[in-house]
Amino acid sequence: MHNAHLRLAEEAREYLALQHVRWVPSGQPGHRGAPVANSTDRLTMLRAALVNHADFVLDDGEFRSTEPTYTVNTLARIRRDTGAETPLVLIIGGDQFLGLETWKDWRRLFDLAHIAVAERPGHVIDTARLTSQLAAEYASRAAKSVGAQPAGTIIRFPMAALDISSTAIRHLLASGSSPRYLLPDPVLEYIHTRHLYRKVPT
Repeated sequence: MHNAHLRLAEEAREYLALQHVRWVPSGQPGHRGAPVANSTDRLTMLRAALVNHADFVLDDGEFRSTEPTYTVNTLARIRRDTGAETPLVLIIGGDQFLGLETWKDWRRLFDLAHIAVAERPGHVIDTARLTSQLAAEYASRAAKSVGAQPAGTIIRFPMAALDISSTAIRHLLASGSSPRYLLPDPVLEYIHTRHLYRKVPT
């Protein structure tokens, strides 16, 4: 969790006219290795980052799961909670969209939510780089707004160019340098109190 994540959420909320942004930290990600910090620390840091943001809601559902978590399963759970007619929007980056076909049950994502793709300079949707299947989905689903329908469209929205990397922040912390102003002060205070990220990430 760093300031670019917060800014992305705020820009998505305003551009897409969302009532709120639901933050869903991963529990046991099925597509990659375990996170550096443990679940308790990550959940506490996220709570600290969101405490003054009335439009941001923390969803700790994945932490209660004993199974590896995938986005499609998380969206299915949220869809059950919110009902069939509530519009849901999955916010991802342009680089993530390029690899969407590698996600578990990726086509089912469109049955569960809209997909909003954040585009920052140098990371916009280049249709020439999409596979034929993903290009076909994009061509049929591209829209300018979420509208009233509950799911099924792809919306692009601009994001400010903030070059902040979680890996770079961990390197700063491990080397004893300050990452202040790259992440919220309450999160940085918690990291220092708990002596987190003292090892250089590999």
